[in-house]
Amino acid sequence: MLLLRLISRLPLFVLYWLSDFLFFVGYRLMKYRRSVVLKNLRNSFPTASEKELHVVEKEFYQNLCDYAVETIKLLSIQKEELTKRMSYQNPEVLQPYADKKQSVILLASHQFNWEWLMVSGSINLPLPIDFVYQKQSSTSFDHFLMQIRCRFGAYAIERGQTARESIRRKNISKAVAIIADQFPNFEKKVWTSFLHQDTAFFQGIGQLAVLTQYPAFFVRSKKIKRGYYQAELIPIATPPYNRDSQTLVENYAQLVEHFITENPASWLWSHERWKRKREES
Repeated sequence: MLLLRLISRLPLFVLYWLSDFLFFVGYRLMKYRRSVVLKNLRNSFPTASEKELHVVEKEFYQNLCDYAVETIKLLSIQKEELTKRMSYQNPEVLQPYADKKQSVILLASHQFNWEWLMVSGSINLPLPIDFVYQKQSSTSFDHFLMQIRCRFGAYAIERGQTARESIRRKNISKAVAIIADQFPNFEKKVWTSFLHQDTAFFQGIGQLAVLTQYPAFFVRSKKIKRGYYQAELIPIATPPYNRDSQTLVENYAQLVEHFITENPASWLWSHERWKRKREES
């Protein structure tokens, strides 16, 4: 952790030199998960040419390496710089809920840079952040993530404790933030069409909405240029929610797909998103 803290104090332009080196090693030499990335891209964009897919692939790896050094930078970055680099376009849409002490659900996806997105939410939004996370198998990596994600006051909720913590903290007005586009291991799933494929999503985000009856927003992260992003809050669903309704999950999946299609290199293609079929789950 000490080494990462020292690295984080380097200016970002120096860290981007490190990112360029990581790109050369990971993409050119080690070819880190390139077969997974290309398989996912081919299945998601069946009409794209191989040349087009390789352009997206290369840009994705550049974004991934930038993400790595930007995430380390969160150990020391100041509020003012983070706010400048991850600007929220319309935080005022949450102000009426904050004024009423009404909690909301914020759903994001693995669009670069999702760590900056969540951490800067604690600075830029009028509601405090409770974020749901999956505990990492590596204790040291888990500790690192907790350090950066809680640095400006966010409250961590382990995924398996989401319902319990939501009930326990029901009298605290907040924004419950969840990144919910990875494969839902060991959980109930909602299957829908996503990027031309039968795809599973967390049923739990719909169940959380039913349990809490909170309005839900999608938080989009858009890369403007290297080191600069813009966030936008987009309404997904409003209560009341019916017990068996999957409207929130369906709307979320459609928004994620829309923004991936708009900027395909901005999403985490190295994840084994489609590792299981519906009949295997």
